[in-house]
Amino acid sequence: MGRALACVVAGLVTGISVFTATGCTADTVGRASTPDTVGTDARGRSQGREPTYADRILLRRAEEALVKKCMLEKGFKYWVWHIPTIDELKGGGYVLTNVGWAKEHGYGSRFEKKLLTTQRDDPNHEYVNALARKDRVLYSKALEGDASRGVVTAELPGGGAVQMPRDGCRSEAEGRLYGDVETWFKAEKVATNLTALYVPDLLKDRRFESALTAWSACMREGGHNYADPLEIRAKLPGLKRGLSTEKAYAIEVELATAEATCATETPLADTARTLQTEYRAEKLKPYSEDIAAYQRMTSSALDRAVGIVGSTA
Repeated sequence: MGRALACVVAGLVTGISVFTATGCTADTVGRASTPDTVGTDARGRSQGREPTYADRILLRRAEEALVKKCMLEKGFKYWVWHIPTIDELKGGGYVLTNVGWAKEHGYGSRFEKKLLTTQRDDPNHEYVNALARKDRVLYSKALEGDASRGVVTAELPGGGAVQMPRDGCRSEAEGRLYGDVETWFKAEKVATNLTALYVPDLLKDRRFESALTAWSACMREGGHNYADPLEIRAKLPGLKRGLSTEKAYAIEVELATAEATCATETPLADTARTLQTEYRAEKLKPYSEDIAAYQRMTSSALDRAVGIVGSTA
């Protein structure tokens, strides 16, 4: 359950689902860290909070625009291709809690298929593949950087480390958007990789186990015998196998809707919110400076992003 567990429990309860880690395949309304708000900036934006979905889209658009400009300056074409919508960012998580989203999108399988198609049709791939081998190497170094010229290293809270070349258009774009790239890289990698520090204890908490039992009973009353939401995810592919696209999607939507309904009609959603706040406050104190830096730099980047792309939409 390693990867699944990491993606399952991070930005606990949200308007759509609970327990979702930043950086997983899908995301939810909540972020990987949800500390208390500690004031507002000159524009009225909350300081000390995680970015909203709209914020994340704005930052993505700005970063991609900066990458494109940098690549053009280095003599290469670059297309800003797929920018996800808010609904696309909401899927996934341990348990869905928004009945309306579940009725419309199920577990987000259509978004996953759309993403695969979008990635396949990315004009950047076609462009790079058409380059001569030597130019492909130059393109890669221009975009991703050259590790032989120096790297930025970030220690992960759960152990291990990740690195990123100091040069390259992606690094340059992050530096222009967030400020000092080394400070940002380290803060971001810490702030978005904290779940393993508190999730195991949270899942063993009797209050969570009790809420999960109530959720399971609610599901059984509706004709769906599952011990937890992970069991639904594990069995769903088999339930859909061999069915028409329409029937398979109908099963997905039915289960997702039941899951979300029971999460809100039982204590599960509220309990998860409460426990996340409690466990994060206890377990993440050693990383408070990194979390604060991540939030502060993100807030400043949002102002820069508006200037780069000309819109907050």
